[in-house]
Amino acid sequence: MWELRSVAFSRAVLAEFLATLLFVFFGLGSALDWPLALPSVPQIALAFGLAIGTLVQALGHVSGAHINPAVTVACLVGCRVSVLRAACYVAAQLLGAVAGAALLHQLTPPDIRGNLAINKLSNNTTSGQAVTVELFLTLQLVLCVFASTDEQRGDTLGSPALSIGFSVVLGHLLGIHYTGCSMNPARSLAPAVIVGKFDDHWVFWIGPLVGAILGSLIYNYLLFPHALSLSERLATLKGLEPDVDWEEREARRRQSVELHSPQTLPRGNKV
Repeated sequence: MWELRSVAFSRAVLAEFLATLLFVFFGLGSALDWPLALPSVPQIALAFGLAIGTLVQALGHVSGAHINPAVTVACLVGCRVSVLRAACYVAAQLLGAVAGAALLHQLTPPDIRGNLAINKLSNNTTSGQAVTVELFLTLQLVLCVFASTDEQRGDTLGSPALSIGFSVVLGHLLGIHYTGCSMNPARSLAPAVIVGKFDDHWVFWIGPLVGAILGSLIYNYLLFPHALSLSERLATLKGLEPDVDWEEREARRRQSVELHSPQTLPRGNKV
């Protein structure tokens, strides 16, 4: 429980609340039906993607900028965060999302609010099809999150914020036609709470969460598993106070990876 005594932990939870509030505010706001400027699919996709990219860049160093309960669950499955941190993050994300939707609701004229761009099944999409689509949308997002933020990669990572933002744009370009594109249970819950409509709401929890768990299992245990022992994974999940010896071993391991990376070969050498 040392995390509860940490100022950095409190700041991280606050950052998740603020980031999700802003994400929902700007994302849902881009999808409102203004009479003279009806939103297009590219507009909505870019708004959600730019919001995520901006917030990852702004707050990623504070909390990791999950901004999504599905991403937090994926990190928990991958033993990247403690159970306590995951629970606090999800609570902050849900509260932040509802606060963002409530703020948007109050700032928008009554005749424009509508259903606040609530997620719903469209174009005769069945619930089974919707769950599957949401599963794959979130799967690609989680794979992108892990791959673009993985410090053990030997190649150039580029910009994680940009990569994750593009992943969100990609999901919306397809998913809007099926479900309005959730990929994020907090994004779906927020307008549902404000307008009081929960039709097929379970779809927007089951699909993203299952997709996130599958993405985490595929990346962290099949494609690019980290060399951590069972005791180290359990220590992370329990939120045990970091052990100095473990940190030293981890530093040496990373240094070894860097020394054997192709990028460290002298110029002129050919592999």
